[in-house]
Amino acid sequence: MTSQSPSSSPPSPSLPIQSSLDAIGRELKDVQERREKLIKGTRDAVMLCSKSIVAMHHGNLAEARSGMEQARAMLGEFRGYAKTDLYKYIAVAEQELVEAYTLAAVMEGAPLPKMDELGVSGPSYLTGLLDSVGEIKRLVYDRMRSGNGGDAEALFATMEEIYGAVYPFAVYDNIVAGLRKKLDVARMLIEDIRAVVTEEKRRRALIDAVSRLEKAG
Repeated sequence: MTSQSPSSSPPSPSLPIQSSLDAIGRELKDVQERREKLIKGTRDAVMLCSKSIVAMHHGNLAEARSGMEQARAMLGEFRGYAKTDLYKYIAVAEQELVEAYTLAAVMEGAPLPKMDELGVSGPSYLTGLLDSVGEIKRLVYDRMRSGNGGDAEALFATMEEIYGAVYPFAVYDNIVAGLRKKLDVARMLIEDIRAVVTEEKRRRALIDAVSRLEKAG
């Protein structure tokens, strides 16, 4: 009994897959183009926010506001590119935006910006708030160098309030990338400042006591 030899060519596909492959190609090309726009665009937005923070520390609030508004408008456009699949590419820029607007509010004595006012995601809002603690620390040192101990204490209290408000979200560290690390950094910054502020408060109390004694004598 003779055996039949196998066919030399593979069978034709039973399904018309080319249309599926064409659709996948269009989808991946769209993702790639949006990703490239986001990488470049968000880099520019981060730079604007960083320059705004520097301007604020130099007292140029008008310049800072201009840069922040530009970054905010850019991010509004980028969210259309990011959709849901590429949202991670704008997370850092959103964090910087929250940090800048929070610092501006603290310096101006205004309420801290809300998430919906900035149009950012929840994770970006949380991590941006924590990043602002480091910038507020710089303000504390500036006030102490200029002899404004009362302002320094108020700023320190703001640092503690921000940390205390965000800390309960530590349980979501597996969802919000980097949250635990930023909480740890913020806590260390607060403890560093606590010692400095406490020492400055004691120094001022001693000076006041000596002054009262001199007046009484």
